[in-house]
This record gives sequence, C-alpha cells and structure tokens, in this order.
Amino acid sequence: MRCAMTGLPISDPSDGIWDDGEWISWQWINGQLHEQDLKSEFPNAPIEIIKVFEDLVYSAAEYHELTGRYLQIWGELGELYAEIKYGIERHRPGMAGSDGRMGNDWVEIKTISPEKGKGKVLVKRAGNFNKLLVVKIDESFQFESRMIDRKKLGKGKGKNASYSWGSESE
Repeated sequence: MRCAMTGLPISDPSDGIWDDGEWISWQWINGQLHEQDLKSEFPNAPIEIIKVFEDLVYSAAEYHELTGRYLQIWGELGELYAEIKYGIERHRPGMAGSDGRMGNDWVEIKTISPEKGKGKVLVKRAGNFNKLLVVKIDESFQFESRMIDRKKLGKGKGKNASYSWGSESE
C-alpha cells in the first residue's frame, strides 16, 4: 500500500484511509490541516517562509531546553514574525530609519525577549517610521505583538523614546 498523495508506503491500514479507490495517509492529511491552520494565522506570507519561521522557533526552543541558554536571535525572530503576521516588506539589511513597510507606513520593529525583565524597548526618535511594532516572545516561545502609532510615543526629550509592554509610552 502506498499513499496516493506522497507515494510513501503505508505499512498498516490504520495509518491511512481508503478513499475513492486510493490510500491516503493520515500523515499527509494532518500536514494539510496544519498548513491550513498556518495560512489562517499568517495569511500574508508564503507557506515556505512560515515553515522556516516555525523551524527557527522550534530550534531555538529545543536549544534552550537542552542547554538552559537562549540563542541570541530575538531581533530576527521578531522581524520574521512581523513579516509573516502583518505582511511587512522588510528593507535590505543595514538600511537606517525603519525595518520595513506595510502599505504606506514605515515600520520600526522591536523585540522583547524572555531575558528582558522590564519589557521595555527604546526607539530612536530620529528614525524614519510612523508605526512601531513591538513583538514580545515569552519563555515558552509564544509570540504577541502590538502596533503603536508614532504619535503615541510622545515628543519627549532625548534621542530615544520608550515603550513598556505593561503600560503606555513613557
């Protein structure tokens, strides 16, 4: 017996279903359901990029579980999450002022890692952005995000504006 969708052998009848004259494996069916879930959660991204994101998060979590240490890839994970969740088109690496565009908006992306106890981010006031996207990653590698209008950061003094996850801008 072989799965009609993948060509892989089905060793036991309980590993698949017989449908319309062909065997279809539960592994293939579950993969299709998982892809549907991913597409509904991240409608703005190609499935291949979503899977790369999933793999990176899984690898970072597994590394932490094995070593007790975090891989220092928070910024990239936050930006990749922003790309797939919001459809942000990221700028090329090293471009100053903002991290990407979402429609007509210039977006600066900041990530709060589990290691940041206060949940506070600083952003340069001189930056060329009108939206701040703050991505928070918790100890279980779960992601949350908030989109903040630059106006809500306030004028303030100094080179940096701050935003705290637990409150409004400071």
